Amino acid sequence: MEISAGIQASLPGRYASALFDLAAEDGVVTAVESDLDKLDAALAESGELRAVTSNPQISRVQQGQAIEGVATVLGLSDLTKKFLAVLAQNRRLSTLPGMIRAFRIIAAAQRGEVTAEVTSAHALTDEQLETLRQKLTAREGRTVKLSHSVDPDLLGGLVVTLGSKRIDGSIRTRLNSLAQAMKA
Repeated sequence: MEISAGIQASLPGRYASALFDLAAEDGVVTAVESDLDKLDAALAESGELRAVTSNPQISRVQQGQAIEGVATVLGLSDLTKKFLAVLAQNRRLSTLPGMIRAFRIIAAAQRGEVTAEVTSAHALTDEQLETLRQKLTAREGRTVKLSHSVDPDLLGGLVVTLGSKRIDGSIRTRLNSLAQAMKA
C-alpha cells in the first residue's frame, strides 16, 4: 500500500498509519473506521468532549479516564480504546481530528477509493449524487465516494474537489471570470 509522504510525515498521519497497520493485522479495519466515525461525530457534537481532548490543563490521567468513558458509551472496539489510551498517555488527543482524517484517507487508498468533495448551491438529490458519483468513477477509473456540502454563495452549479484536482462549474466563478474579462 502506498501512502502519501505528506500523511506519513505529519504527526496525525504517523499515528493513523500505525493504527491502520494494527487494524489490518487484526482484520478489523472496517470496525476501527466505524469507531472513528462515531468518535468524529461525538467530537463534532460535544464542545465538552473537544475541551477535554484539547485542554492542556487537564492531566493525562483525567483525559485518559474521560476518553475511556466516552469510548465505553460509544461502544468502541478494544483496539480503538487502546489507541485512545495511548493518545491520552502521550498527550496527543488534541490531534485526534487529524488522525481520523488521515486514517480515512489511508483506508480509502487501501480499498482503491478516492473521496470527492462536492459543493453545490442547493442540496442535491440522492439520484443526482449517484449520477455524479458514477460519472466521476468512470472518469477516475476507481471507486469514488462523495462528500457533499451546500454553499449558497456559489449561486448555482458545482465545485468538485478530487484529490488535487478541482472542477469548478459554479455560476459565481463564471460571473467572476466574466467580470475580469470585461475589465480588460
